[in-house]
Amino acid sequence: MKKILLVCACMGLLTAIHAQELPETQIKNLDNGKKVAFNESFEKGKVTLISFWATWCVPCKKEIKNIALKLDGLKKDAGIDFNYMTISIDEVRAEGLARTYAMAQGWRFPYFIDANADLKRSLNFQSVPYTMIIDKNGKVAFTHTGYEEGGEVEIFEKIKELAKK
Repeated sequence: MKKILLVCACMGLLTAIHAQELPETQIKNLDNGKKVAFNESFEKGKVTLISFWATWCVPCKKEIKNIALKLDGLKKDAGIDFNYMTISIDEVRAEGLARTYAMAQGWRFPYFIDANADLKRSLNFQSVPYTMIIDKNGKVAFTHTGYEEGGEVEIFEKIKELAKK
């Protein structure tokens, strides 16, 4: 009986997480310095992959690098049209470091910062790398914490599935 209750509670929590409205929390675009509400930072009607990262997080950098390497190929070969963006959770004093890193890596996708961790608290996650996929309707469709080499394959499969809906 306890196991059934635990499973039901977990399923309810997952449903609540994936059905949640996205917060209006402000994030800062590191490319142009403008602030934007998170729920307005991505294109409606299009699947969006978001990587939360930090300059001190080695797995975060590896995940973003591997996604970036395969991004154009996935879009071209699979004919999948989706957006990709990153959000640094570094403190405000590391904003320049995050911007410099993104520029040095040649990122051709939007990169933001959540310097006061307001968005992180709004989304209620604890650690990075944290990956989120937003569906065409602007709802959270997938989340994942951590990264292992090759983990981007599962992410891309989920994007393909969501883009076809």
